[in-house]
Amino acid sequence: MSLFVIAACLAAGGLIGFMGGVLGIGGGLIAIPALVLLMGMSQQLAQGTALIMVLPTIMMAVRKYNQQTRIDKRVALAGAAGAVVFTWVGAQMALGIDSSLLRRSFAVFLFFIALFYVWQTWRESRPAARRAQAPKREAPVFTPRRASVLGMLCGTLGGFFGVGGAVLAVPIITSVFRLPQTTAQALALSMVIPGSTIALITYTWAGQANWMVGAPLAIGSLVFVPIGVKLAYRLPERKLRACFAAMLFATVALLVFES
Repeated sequence: MSLFVIAACLAAGGLIGFMGGVLGIGGGLIAIPALVLLMGMSQQLAQGTALIMVLPTIMMAVRKYNQQTRIDKRVALAGAAGAVVFTWVGAQMALGIDSSLLRRSFAVFLFFIALFYVWQTWRESRPAARRAQAPKREAPVFTPRRASVLGMLCGTLGGFFGVGGAVLAVPIITSVFRLPQTTAQALALSMVIPGSTIALITYTWAGQANWMVGAPLAIGSLVFVPIGVKLAYRLPERKLRACFAAMLFATVALLVFES
């Protein structure tokens, strides 16, 4: 691989790491369509290669989130435990289906997640008087048992799509359990670390991970993740959710274009 390609991967990794740190998504949602579109990879190879970058980036992001607000380790560990086995199951499913079908499934999944974020942002933008009239129910506590069940669901999706566990977990944690956006992002990323490790091993074992591309992406990403996390804590929650939804819609557009 030429020095130009390595330099381009380092620069792209830096941009992806920054955006992933801001949005709490590990950057994989950006990297996968970019690898398919710019480097002509199959969906499976793009997902495996993105995981090389995603895993260390997630670890760095979790460390930075934890420095800002302490993560509930019992909840995070329970969610991670639930995700491990189901991530392997999801990865095996993904490796056994057609690449174009997997890509379209990925686009549909992200589209509905983005719609949910648009709805959530719109709901919170209503006038305060109208929100006050709406009946209020006490939010359930996000216990380790509930985190374990959520981890199973997120693990399956994370293995199947290479990424996506945290993308699903964040809106569930914010809407059902009503935790702040940044707290939800920190917990969601913590829960997917062991599962992402299993997914990376599974994709690599199947020959669906390009380490020559993934390694420089990871190095570039790690440099800029801390900057993105700092910015995430300075942005208003509504603006952060809107940015998240916009990023998902952009990813869907890329995937449709690739199809």
